[in-house]
Amino acid sequence: MTPTPSFRDYLHLHFIVLIWGFTAILGLLLEPLGAPALVALRTGLAALGLILVLKIRPDKTQTGNPTEAGGPASGQALVAQQRASDQWALLATGGLIAVHWFAFFWAARLSNASVCLAGMATSSLWASALEPIILKRRVKAIEILMGVVVMSGLYLIFRFEFDKVAGLAMAVFSAMLAALFTIINSRFAQRHASLVIARQEMIGAFLTSAALCALYIAVVHPPIAELVPQRPAQWLWLFILAFVCTVYAYTAGVSLLRKFSPYMAILTVNLEPVYGILLAVLIFNDRERMTTGFYLGTLVILLAVLAYPFLNNDQLSINNDQSPS
Repeated sequence: MTPTPSFRDYLHLHFIVLIWGFTAILGLLLEPLGAPALVALRTGLAALGLILVLKIRPDKTQTGNPTEAGGPASGQALVAQQRASDQWALLATGGLIAVHWFAFFWAARLSNASVCLAGMATSSLWASALEPIILKRRVKAIEILMGVVVMSGLYLIFRFEFDKVAGLAMAVFSAMLAALFTIINSRFAQRHASLVIARQEMIGAFLTSAALCALYIAVVHPPIAELVPQRPAQWLWLFILAFVCTVYAYTAGVSLLRKFSPYMAILTVNLEPVYGILLAVLIFNDRERMTTGFYLGTLVILLAVLAYPFLNNDQLSINNDQSPS
């Protein structure tokens, strides 16, 4: 069963979401560094940092009972076999994360930070669609209704910000990938330490992003400014992105999946647009000011995802029952 989160856990999760709300802004502050190089550098530095952390302070915290399958020896062997096979799955999940970040930063570049974050608010809608498939539970009418409401919010944004359709569509795709790997990680979090999960996934993300970056260089032949930070301030933003927003925030987020169901974690992450849009307006001023239709559409999406647990009172118990033990 998933442990009951404490008030401190909720505060910790919101603090992490606040940090994630800053990532789209960092992506814009790092311009003209291209999204492929940005993701490759971010994941490479994060993977290196996690490897060093685990060398200095090995995290052997694990969950699960190794003697479940018939005696200590056989149980230990089965657990070891499961963890070995998980390493490849974690690398593949890292590949999904790399594509998610590519789409996320491209969305911000194609539109702006506010539109990118508004698209990311659909992640709980994606979670409600993907959880029944992955965790094998039934689809509910309330989830369909909330899906329609969220789509109406997206329509309002599309209608009034038609020139930013490409960025919003890319952000919605990124939100789908975020929901997918969060659900996947909810299972890994029951068997592995969060630092181990983060290290393996960042290695997978780096390998994937490095390959995509090499392909981008071969096809597009971008200038050096799109591949390597040119100013000291850019390196500062990059280190914050890699070590604060990734090594710390991502690892802590994975760890909290032991206490929160995937849906509730994703639901809280839907507050990322609120934090991020406020920060973007404060930092970029007029560049981030949008039409009334944009804010109305974003409000509709947020109201839908935040109202969901109140309209579906048994969601928490269902998710807890479905969580791996």
